Amino acid sequence: MKSLIKKIKKNGDKAERSQNAIEINNVSKSFFVPTKKKDTLVDYLKHPKNIFKKKSDGKLLVLDHVNFDVKKGEFLGIIGNNGSGKSTLLKLISGVYTPDRGEIIINGSLVPFLQLGVGFNPELSARDNIFLNGTILGMKKKEIEKEFAEIIKFAELERFIDLSLKNYSSGMRVRLAFSIAIRSKADIYVLDEVIAVGDANFHEKSFREFERLRNQGKTIILVTHSLGVVRNFCDRTALIDQGKVAKIGDPDEVVDFYEDLNRQRLSNPNLVNNKKR
Repeated sequence: MKSLIKKIKKNGDKAERSQNAIEINNVSKSFFVPTKKKDTLVDYLKHPKNIFKKKSDGKLLVLDHVNFDVKKGEFLGIIGNNGSGKSTLLKLISGVYTPDRGEIIINGSLVPFLQLGVGFNPELSARDNIFLNGTILGMKKKEIEKEFAEIIKFAELERFIDLSLKNYSSGMRVRLAFSIAIRSKADIYVLDEVIAVGDANFHEKSFREFERLRNQGKTIILVTHSLGVVRNFCDRTALIDQGKVAKIGDPDEVVDFYEDLNRQRLSNPNLVNNKKR
């Protein structure tokens, strides 16, 4: 099947008929990784014939025929062990990567929270970076001005608004970036472990914002290792395991399945299969 990421305008006929914000159809993604170390100049001088030898690369299959839909207004949690393919899936949904095969249909505008703070200028103040980053996210100047006070308040940076970002801690930068992104206008919000930064108070505020967005009919996709968050906030949960959707459905059932699977693997390491290469 031809690789395709398709965006459907909100006012399109198909978009109006569809109840899905995102449709992922038979998507696979692999990467080529080197399996042979690069020869140095000394190696070439010692073995000049190696210059004409073709270097060997391995193919790492990260996602394998993934299929599922995300409903409009749904809060979907995605869980799985490190290296299972969760972040790659989010990057495919966000258009950072293109699938090797399959189709991804995005029904509406999307804001990705993958690398918060991309586009920040460390030499500029937080005040200037709000306008810079907001513009990158598609916000108009009047919108940024309207939301400016709330952005600063939410990030808890009122005292540091005119301080250069190079003097901010990493936590302060992420709080500012998250606060800007959450005020941008979109139909779908894609988040990768953004709640890992900040204290309990900031986490609580973040989930109040998620609830506000959900009440507005927005769609939220969250990759997280926090199973408590998944149980308490998500409408559905998908478990990605070794590049496949191992289970999707009720958050409690999926989390219980995931915990049981990990317990089995701890007691019997032979259950862990190597990915195809």
